[in-house]
Amino acid sequence: MRRLSPETQTLYAELMEQLTAIEARRSIGNLKGCFTTKEVKGENYCYFQYSGLNGLSYQVYIGKKSPALDKLVKRFKEEKVLLKPDTEHVQKLCAQIKAGGAMTADSSTTRVIKSLADSGVFQLNSVLVGTHAFGVMGNMLGVHWETHVKTHDIDIAASKHIDIVVPDLKPNVPDTLEKLQLGFLPVPALNPKNPSTSFKVRGSTLMVDILTPASKESEKPVFIASLNTSAQPLPFLDYLIEGFEKGAIINSTGILVNVPNPARFAFHKLIISRERSIAMHSKAEKDIAQAANLFAVLAEDRTGDLLIAFEDVKKRGKKWISNLGKGLALLKVKSPVEYGKLLSAVPAIIRK
Repeated sequence: MRRLSPETQTLYAELMEQLTAIEARRSIGNLKGCFTTKEVKGENYCYFQYSGLNGLSYQVYIGKKSPALDKLVKRFKEEKVLLKPDTEHVQKLCAQIKAGGAMTADSSTTRVIKSLADSGVFQLNSVLVGTHAFGVMGNMLGVHWETHVKTHDIDIAASKHIDIVVPDLKPNVPDTLEKLQLGFLPVPALNPKNPSTSFKVRGSTLMVDILTPASKESEKPVFIASLNTSAQPLPFLDYLIEGFEKGAIINSTGILVNVPNPARFAFHKLIISRERSIAMHSKAEKDIAQAANLFAVLAEDRTGDLLIAFEDVKKRGKKWISNLGKGLALLKVKSPVEYGKLLSAVPAIIRK
């Protein structure tokens, strides 16, 4: 782990301000493409032309040319002009942040996450979890993880119910992935009676998993109506996605996403590491390593976050406390320095 320079951290803060402002005023000008007309049998018809993420051009029929459509096209052109400086500024910031050694995502991952973000997945409070979220947290905390493991697994966690109703926002995860034309296919569940909760590109490691907090009623996949897809219930996930924060995926541009609170992420990693089977030993090792990295930074910079996150774990029952204790024991063996920093920041953790 190494600290990013103050200049790079300032640039990241500015990027977050820019992305948040652009998101707040999202409008027709954000659409990628242009309007065009075709003459058919003496009548003019309006189409919207755009390039897909596969590089091919597409046209969507809008309607017969009319004063109302002319007004829409004019508004689109005006807003496009206004948005151009903001878009270019975001791209410049991302280039500077990358040069400063920040955590970045690869191009294929960026394309998929951007497509999901544009569809409204994160506006409906879905949360990016897993290793990609860990990378985002490095930039949030102003550090570069030296032990960061690159992955093409994109994990999206969503609650079964959306608290904020957005009537005109209806993301469709399967449709969004299909439109990428990267070859995403549903991954058959182990039980053929259950719906798929994962989408994978054949012959590639690129995969999208949809997750949701487990309930006492059933461990079977549940349908998330707001995303038009099923999700795999996982224990302890509710704690992870509560109180999520905004962050940015960085490549040639920036993508505003929701990620877990870093302190919760760290404690969650300790807890779930004890749920891994022997076959998942490498994942358990990664859980402990990511937790250790986060504890090292948070113990120095954000002790209060650790205290709040730990207090929440204590309220959740014996299973939570037991798993946390086992995870802490392993952290002490694997990462004694980071364990010492955590103990210094949260002394009550040994009296749990």
